[in-house]
Amino acid sequence: MTAKSTASIAIMSGKGGVGKTNISLNLACALQSSGQQCLLMDCDMGLANTDILLGITPEKTLEHVFRGECSVPEILYPVIAQRGLDLLPAASGLGVIRHMSEDNRELLLQHLTPLFPHYDYFLMDLGAGITQTVQTFAAMAAMRILVITPEPTSLTDGYALIKVLLTRFQVRDFLILVNLAHTPEEAQTAYTSLAEACRRFLNIDPPFLGHILQDPAVIKSVQKQRPFVHHAPECRASKNILQISKKVERIRRSMEDWLASHPVLQPLPPINS
Repeated sequence: MTAKSTASIAIMSGKGGVGKTNISLNLACALQSSGQQCLLMDCDMGLANTDILLGITPEKTLEHVFRGECSVPEILYPVIAQRGLDLLPAASGLGVIRHMSEDNRELLLQHLTPLFPHYDYFLMDLGAGITQTVQTFAAMAAMRILVITPEPTSLTDGYALIKVLLTRFQVRDFLILVNLAHTPEEAQTAYTSLAEACRRFLNIDPPFLGHILQDPAVIKSVQKQRPFVHHAPECRASKNILQISKKVERIRRSMEDWLASHPVLQPLPPINS
């Protein structure tokens, strides 16, 4: 495997509270369980909480990297032994880098690039909304997963995020994941509503990646500070995320030639203001 075959995935949402970080963590765990090497970066510089879901307190975070106190390899936290899944933790409340400058972005890329040859997937758990940092990392990723819920506000804000990325960066490919649905039918309805709006007003047709149903085991796993795929591997949410991870792997295989000829994080396309 080479650095150029690493698949970068931006996991994002238009609004907060949709379970995006939990999905990011458990998707990384599911991919790792199939033998994939994964690097998960907490990109929410304002409200980082991946470490909370894992019950860990990293000594150093991306804050220390931006301050020039250490390098990215020094803050890698092994979530699963033997380099199966590593975490790059962020720190909460960092307003100075929540809106990442071009210099900070270039510094981070310099630190990250040597790491990519060790991983099949580089997953980025982005903050909610349409901040500049969210837009930047989403536009640079090879794959984009938009997490929504059946709530109208989630659909509206998800559409807004797609629209701004299309308008500013000409990004047209998105994968839609519906979380916290009561039934598969409710998830399908939510996806259809968003997809129809995208087709009608934006002339794009985002595919349905899958759904994760509401599951009390997820709440218990958060309380236990363990990924739900490990805490309750037979629960329906775990089965859902495993199905989604298999779809992601199929998509990655279909992109192998493209990945081999492009950098892991793409140069930003021209910005339309």
